[in-house]
Amino acid sequence: MVHPAPTREEAPAAPPAEIRTRHADDLYTWVQEQVALLRAGRVEALDLDNIAEELSDVGNAQYSQLESALRVLLMHMLKWDQQPEKRTPSWIYSIREQRRRYARILGKNPGLKPQVDAMRDDIYPVARDWAADECHLTPDEFPAQCPYAWDDILDRPFDLDSVRQ
Repeated sequence: MVHPAPTREEAPAAPPAEIRTRHADDLYTWVQEQVALLRAGRVEALDLDNIAEELSDVGNAQYSQLESALRVLLMHMLKWDQQPEKRTPSWIYSIREQRRRYARILGKNPGLKPQVDAMRDDIYPVARDWAADECHLTPDEFPAQCPYAWDDILDRPFDLDSVRQ
């Protein structure tokens, strides 16, 4: 569980520079110390290089989460279209869940919106390979380029009535 950073009133005083935690030794404690320094307005004492690196990592993690949701979503759509006789409710549930994740991540990170077309094109080959593996087919048996427009990816209905019971 992520614990919120203490507010200015709750923030413990940052230790003196000679006993501060190194970023590489204990990330959690280092973050708490950096937050305390920032809240105290002691910008000159901040570990700016490592803060910049951590902020970059946060952005990259959001991109990776969005990419992951899209990859799984595309993989299940490909399986759905390629093997209608093997459809299961779990494929529909996975499609729904990945759509929810995709929307939630993009809603919290609207700055990723301009990158989604390139993201789809970049991860489609991986989704195709995963679908091929799960369907026991070769990747060549799936389209070489992503066959889905965004309307399909985000809104196409998947009907439980078409699932083999």
